[in-house]
Amino acid sequence: MMDLQIDEVVYQDDYGSGSVMSERVSGMANSIYREFERLIRSYDEEVVKELMPLVVNVLENLDAVLTENQEHEVELELLKEDNEQLITQYEREKALRKQAEEVSEGGRLRGPPAHSSCLSVWPMLMFQPPHPNPSAF
Repeated sequence: MMDLQIDEVVYQDDYGSGSVMSERVSGMANSIYREFERLIRSYDEEVVKELMPLVVNVLENLDAVLTENQEHEVELELLKEDNEQLITQYEREKALRKQAEEVSEGGRLRGPPAHSSCLSVWPMLMFQPPHPNPSAF
């Protein structure tokens, strides 16, 4: 008869390294194993002989998918945080651009530059004399 302790299910993956199953999958494995034991007591070990490796494979794959899903959830949270920071930065840039437009409308300058990083250079460009040799550009 099969004898397996399933407090922590250790299994061999395709690469030969031992891994510990998640608690969720381990609980499922426990329930399935109890049902297999009941079938073996009632009928014979031959009843589950072919089914057991298939079920173990399914549980291992389920555990791998759950682990991958958890990794994706962590990545998603990080991306959400990045997105929030980008939105905050965008709003800040938008406010600075609006402020620069208001300042330029109040002074002699007309029209904001195309990019807010040009704000400090743009007024200087407006007051520079034309280049003596236009073909140098």
